[in-house]
Amino acid sequence: MTAITTLTTRAVLLDMDSTLVNSEAVVERCWLRWAAEQGLDGADVLRVVHGRQGWATMAALLPDRPMAENLADNRRMLAQETADTDGVVPVPGAPAFMAALAGLPHALVTSADRALADVRMGAAGLPMPAVRITAESVGASKPDPEGFLKGAAELGFAPEECVVFEDSEAGIEAGRAAGMRVVGVGERAAAFAPTVHVGDLTGIRVEALPDGGFALRFPGRDAAGA
Repeated sequence: MTAITTLTTRAVLLDMDSTLVNSEAVVERCWLRWAAEQGLDGADVLRVVHGRQGWATMAALLPDRPMAENLADNRRMLAQETADTDGVVPVPGAPAFMAALAGLPHALVTSADRALADVRMGAAGLPMPAVRITAESVGASKPDPEGFLKGAAELGFAPEECVVFEDSEAGIEAGRAAGMRVVGVGERAAAFAPTVHVGDLTGIRVEALPDGGFALRFPGRDAAGA
């Protein structure tokens, strides 16, 4: 019999890229172009881009570079990414999972800005949650927990009542720093000790509970705790 891991929660906070939306092709195209402009190794750049706002990635890669240059490049990068939807598709299982969350407390918490979030969720055919925390909403990029804490507050729940879905090291660190349990999505997430790890969103069941919370059931997965 297949084991089922269950997390009970009152709200879910969802990263976007590589968690709900597969935008890896666009991310690689844009960041490899930037890496070449800076004379950096593309593979090294791609290892650190996920989860953070662009300016924060640039600051990590080029610590002596003036922040004004990072911010200018970040604006240019966002425009390029927003204009490029070739290959943007939902992560397997995302449409059914989002449909199951309809009517339950959930929010998008992404390092993308509002325009990019709208474009990518639309290209993937996914509904935009009523509550969304984007780059404009925060002063600090993941791995800072600010975005997840703001998402929980807007939904009206304490951090410990929320479950985060994330794919990146920076995002998983941010969720943990916020005091939340974290579901790691995709191969990359497995290395960062999330509470539960899943290959994608396929087969996750969402069940409302009598106390107003809901259960997330993950078939055949191991968890550090529920």
